[in-house]
Amino acid sequence: AELVYRATGDMSFIKEYAKLVDETAEFMYSFANYDKKNKRYILKGNIPAQESLKAATNVNSPFELSQWLTTMKMAQEWRERNGEKRNKKWDDLIEKLSVLAYNSDSLYLAAESATDTYTNLKATSDHPALLGALGFFPESRLINKRIMNKTLDWIIANWNWPTSWGWDFPMTAMTATRLNQPEKAVDALLLNMQKNTYLNNGHNYQDQRLRLYLPGNGGLLSAVALMCAGWDGCEEKNPGFPKDGNWDVRWEGLQPMP
Repeated sequence: AELVYRATGDMSFIKEYAKLVDETAEFMYSFANYDKKNKRYILKGNIPAQESLKAATNVNSPFELSQWLTTMKMAQEWRERNGEKRNKKWDDLIEKLSVLAYNSDSLYLAAESATDTYTNLKATSDHPALLGALGFFPESRLINKRIMNKTLDWIIANWNWPTSWGWDFPMTAMTATRLNQPEKAVDALLLNMQKNTYLNNGHNYQDQRLRLYLPGNGGLLSAVALMCAGWDGCEEKNPGFPKDGNWDVRWEGLQPMP
């Protein structure tokens, strides 16, 4: 809804969808748990994007933490655009939502509860969804860019890429772009893996049973748009492409990401 509004600037769209956005945000607020001891909000019991984690034991997966913070902020902006006051409860969540958990090697964990992220082959054979906390979603107080840079480098070098899925490669490229590592962004998009294959008909091929994979197609389009048009506050032209003289990047009609 936010991306549609940003592309059109049509206030009638705000009026039409404000109730839906408001009620979605109210659910998201109610889903978070307040940890009185540590004076923070936590997310638990959700099925995370990194699918190897079990909902019953999952606590504070990073993709979802960034999702909650980003979209709760957007919901408040929608209230203001619609002439309403900010919701004080939501602001409390925005202020106190947990930061991303990391281990003693300064690598972000797949979840605060997933302390074996880098020693469990099952974990590193799944989506590296933690990268999406900064990539698909914008920079925020939840994220330390130095730790995310180190995490990105480890994942690129060590992840079990043959078992990943088509949207993992563009998501990695988006993270590299926001970390000002355009060479790694391009390398991620061009990684020579079966799951990163595009057929002549344009579909992202995964295997014999799944010959078209729309998350991969959508991920590629989103990543390239971010690499070209950037995001709010980004002043660099084509931030996802190396400035080595080998790229002549041309595009039109793209909007910056949040």
